[in-house]
Amino acid sequence: METVRTKLVSGDGFVFYLDKDIAMQSGTVKRMMGDDSEMFSEALSNEISFPEISGRILLEVCKYLTYKHKYSDSEIFKQIPDFNIEPELALELMMAADYLDC
Repeated sequence: METVRTKLVSGDGFVFYLDKDIAMQSGTVKRMMGDDSEMFSEALSNEISFPEISGRILLEVCKYLTYKHKYSDSEIFKQIPDFNIEPELALELMMAADYLDC
């Protein structure tokens, strides 16, 4: 079975590829790429540009979406590691997470 990859592009031109099921951990991405998203060109191209998000922040978002995908169904909460965020990125990352609904 072929894995579908989603291309995410930051405002400063950095490109990240995530498995579609990981990228769809974001509510915003899910609405743009989901089953009912024929009206979005992103669903056809499998590429989403985020002009307001820097590459550094989008990288952290990709790391978090991967973390969320890996541990979202975990029943052993004691074994889930913390997701650490650098303090200087916290505000910008929080704004991106709010926009991306993740």
